Amino acid sequence: MQTYRYKILKIDGGKSILEYLSSFDLASSKLDYYKKAKITVNGNHEKIDYILKENDILELPDYKELDIKPYNKKLDILYEDDYILLVNKPKNILIHSDDNQNVDNTLANMVANYYISKGWNIPIRYLSRLDKDTTGVIMFIKDPLSLAKLSEERFKKTYLALVSGKMDKDIVINKPIGRNRHINGKYRVSETGKPALTRVHIKKVYKNYTLIEVKIETGRTHQIRVHLSSIGHPLLGDELYNGNINILKTPALHSYSLEFKHPIMYNNMVIFANMPLEMRKLV
Repeated sequence: MQTYRYKILKIDGGKSILEYLSSFDLASSKLDYYKKAKITVNGNHEKIDYILKENDILELPDYKELDIKPYNKKLDILYEDDYILLVNKPKNILIHSDDNQNVDNTLANMVANYYISKGWNIPIRYLSRLDKDTTGVIMFIKDPLSLAKLSEERFKKTYLALVSGKMDKDIVINKPIGRNRHINGKYRVSETGKPALTRVHIKKVYKNYTLIEVKIETGRTHQIRVHLSSIGHPLLGDELYNGNINILKTPALHSYSLEFKHPIMYNNMVIFANMPLEMRKLV
């Protein structure tokens, strides 16, 4: 079973092990597990009420093991430490298998292969998600404390996109989104849909398309694609939402950056991912 090491910072000195674990918003079932688990501090077995000091090294076991098949394909790693792994997701690949597409060549399977190559028995954990054809920053989480903490974190994502036509000004799109009842897997602006807000900033205008920066305040399925199509500027290559497929064959949407607070070190982080080659050629 995998174990994780945590160096206790000054801010956490004086807490018991239980108080330290509770500060990560662990579920009660996980706290119960650690009350009975083998825990060490500075190499010595300690009980859950042990009082931690600054610079102590706390070691905790995981309560899960690697749970999916490996897929031998190289990852584009953007950042990695003992707790988190951020990769640049390529296009035309799922983050994980689901009920509709039960496959074992997903990004999660690639991460499983990487873990195995390092000799780690770590379950696949992730929070951020992207559509199959969207590229960019995706986070995988190694340890259970970071997972619990980051589940409560508000991530700030910035996207880069190429849209059909010339946009002439920045815009905030505030339109609810719901399922399209007539086309399976498609969404639309709908008065009965869920609230959705998208902020668009123009980066550069070209002859037949525009490079934009996009930030979303909500996380609706296909939100960026639906909103941009609704204002007459669908993504290049986005055939589902009437985008121009003569220039690109897949949606020109890239998750360019991810901003968050590190779950263990508490410092603010911003991770960037270069646009895919097809988009770079156009800008």
